[in-house]
Amino acid sequence: MTAEKTQTMPVGVVVRRLPGVTRWQKWSWRPVSLLPGAGPADWKVLRQEGEAVEYHAATLPLELHRADTEAYLTALSDKVPSVYVVLRPADEVERDVPLDVMLVTASAYEGQDYADSSEVMVEKLAMPEGLVAWIRDFVEIHHEEEIFIKRKRDKKRIDLQEDGVGDPRIRQLSDVYRAPFRKPKDTLQ
Repeated sequence: MTAEKTQTMPVGVVVRRLPGVTRWQKWSWRPVSLLPGAGPADWKVLRQEGEAVEYHAATLPLELHRADTEAYLTALSDKVPSVYVVLRPADEVERDVPLDVMLVTASAYEGQDYADSSEVMVEKLAMPEGLVAWIRDFVEIHHEEEIFIKRKRDKKRIDLQEDGVGDPRIRQLSDVYRAPFRKPKDTLQ
């Protein structure tokens, strides 16, 4: 493996369609597995058993960046190392497929950021062993531990100036800390 700043691998996403559980949802769509190094696909049927159908929905690039190695370590250190797949509702109404595969990421932090939005669906899928090895090799080359350095407070004193005293926006001639007086009721604003 070379010491490039970024590396990319095409990863196919397999989505399973099952009959819906309620009468309001005809189908249930869920990503179920990954295909590292897959070729291009657009909802190609892989397997069909009764009403259950598995599609090779899309192939997207999984990009690794040198600056995100801490996030990759977090994903690798899970009980089951995982990749995050981000899906959004499809724009086209006439399609049979209601989802667009938007992103595949190995960054646990990026997956969490997308999970905070209600506009997309984020699924956590187990990494195949080859993908785990590829990401681990990238992290071993590029990861640098950051040493925590506690900041020290400045020696400058900030308590010497009183807020409000001498402030030209305050029209009081005497005590700036007194309660403001009420206006008579007969005056208009």
